[in-house]
Formats: sequence, C-alpha cells, structure tokens
Amino acid sequence: MIVVTGGTGFVGAHLLFDLCQNHSHIRAIKRQNSDLEQVKKTFSYYSEDFELLFQKIEWVDADVSDYDSLEKAFKGASKIYHSAAMVSFQEKDRQKMMEINVQGTANVVNAALYCKAKKLCHVSSVASLGRAETDQLCTEETPWKDSDKSSPYSISKYKAELEVWRGIEEGLASVIVNPSIILGPMKWDTGSAALFSLVWKGLKFYPEGESGFVYVRDVSRAMIELMESDISRQRFTLNAENVDYQKLFSLMAKNLGKPKPTIAVKPWMSELSWRLLKIRSIFTGKAAAFTKDTARSSMKKNLFSNQKIKKAIGFEFTTLEEMIDLTAKQFLNEHY
Repeated sequence: MIVVTGGTGFVGAHLLFDLCQNHSHIRAIKRQNSDLEQVKKTFSYYSEDFELLFQKIEWVDADVSDYDSLEKAFKGASKIYHSAAMVSFQEKDRQKMMEINVQGTANVVNAALYCKAKKLCHVSSVASLGRAETDQLCTEETPWKDSDKSSPYSISKYKAELEVWRGIEEGLASVIVNPSIILGPMKWDTGSAALFSLVWKGLKFYPEGESGFVYVRDVSRAMIELMESDISRQRFTLNAENVDYQKLFSLMAKNLGKPKPTIAVKPWMSELSWRLLKIRSIFTGKAAAFTKDTARSSMKKNLFSNQKIKKAIGFEFTTLEEMIDLTAKQFLNEHY
C-alpha cells in the first residue's frame, strides 16, 4: 500500500499521476473541502485515459495536523510520500506554517512509525538548505545557519526536516528531496505557474538575481526512484539548472509568443515595490504576491548543485528549455 499526503497540491497531483501509471491502487489523503478536479485536470495534461487512472486513487479524509486521522489513513501502508505543506512568504502565515509544516511532519513521522511503514519520502525544499558563499554552489552538506534574514517558510521547512531525521534515528527508513523552484502546469494564478501568466500579460521587468529550477515531473520521478531504491538516511537536491531571471523570462516569452522583458529591476526598485504593495494590501485586504522575502530573494544568486542524485541513481534532468516549452504548451492550450 502506497499513501500520499498533499495529493491535491502541485507536486502531489503529479506524483499521483506517475504512481498510477504502475500501480493499481493508491491511497491519498485530502481535506473535506479539497478540490479534486484540479488533480483530475493535472492527469488530463498527460493522458487521454485520465479518468481511468484517477479511479485508482482511494481518497481518505485526513489532515496532517490531526494525528489520529493520519494513524487511520496510514493503516497497512508500506510506502508514504509526504508532500503536504504550506507555502507562503507572508509574515502573517508564520504560525500556521509551523503548525502544518513542522508539527504536521512530526505527526506524519509518528504515524508512519506507529504503522510500521517501510519507507518515507519527505518533500522538503532548497529553502531548508544552508546558504553557500557568494557564487558558490549550495549542496546537501551546506550547513544551516540561524538568521533573522531567513523567511518563515525556510525556517518551517528546516524544522520539518529535523522531524524526519528524528524519525530516521527511531528506525524509519526515509529519504528527503530538496527541489529548487519547480516549474510545470498548475493553477496559472498561483506559485511558479503565475510567472507564465505575468509573461503572457506582457512582463517588461526582470530581477537581476539567479536561482535553480526543476521540472515537476522530474521531482515526481526522482521521489519514486529513490523510494524504490535501497537508499535511506539521505537528502537530495533536485535542481536541473541555475539560470538568471532574464534568461528564464526570455525563454517563457519566446514560447508564449510575447516580447521578452528588457528592463532590469534594480535593488532600490525592488525594495520600493514590496513596500508599496504591502501598503496597498492594507487597503485591499488582499495579500501582496510580491513580499519582502520574495523581493530580496529574486535579487540574489542562489545556486544549487545536482551532483549527488546524479551519482546516486544516475538521474538525468529535463532541460530548462524543454520544461518551459512543455509548460508553455499547456498554458497556450488553456488560453486559446
């Protein structure tokens, strides 16, 4: 029995699709008000038989914040994929992220131990890694340093990983994956997919920073391959390429048939923008998409190594050009 948490999310929905390719029965937990149509829509991106594949999933109402519900959902589980998490760069969401990401992961680990699951895969983030020196690649071994500059999200993912390491010490075979910025089709007004919407609307600006990017199907594939291997007690950075935002947005614009952005955002412009958006959010009541954390992160060079997983299982990543091409085609299919 394979159980997936966060199956209605971006990574979780793609993971469920890939698991359903080779398994007749998958159990996935959801909240009572979860939108299953988005999962079905994700399946439709990749298969004409998406309805049949979707029917392989046994949906169980549970919540990572509710230990008792997890204990019931994990009954008989041999492999557990934990992809449920809250992603936010809003300071107001700090406590909620600690509850979902940290305590939720502790609950998952405890329930997995109680149910004697054979192996756990935890979806973390490069946000939980330490920060390398300027222009150096960050690896799985780069030490974490407590800092008041760390975002609430980064702190929550770092502390969530500590719960997995605790579970490992208590006998739970586990692997951790740390994806960089994940690209792929999803709701086009949320997460990284919103970048395609911005470019589609005629984005003129680009930040001067650089970061790592990975295709969502690669994240899913890496998780499955690691879980099917004998590897345990390890974390793996999942990053296809490090690229500057000018190149990223230019590739998106090319594939969407839009003009590429030409105006570089200077640090003072970035700092002014997030402050103005924060003021506007006070009057509109809507959280600003561009926050202090996202603004400052977009101006930095955050570079990540992918050598460990390549050497461990011979993993090959989808190129940046291909992942943008594939995602842009899905975007255009829905906007024409």
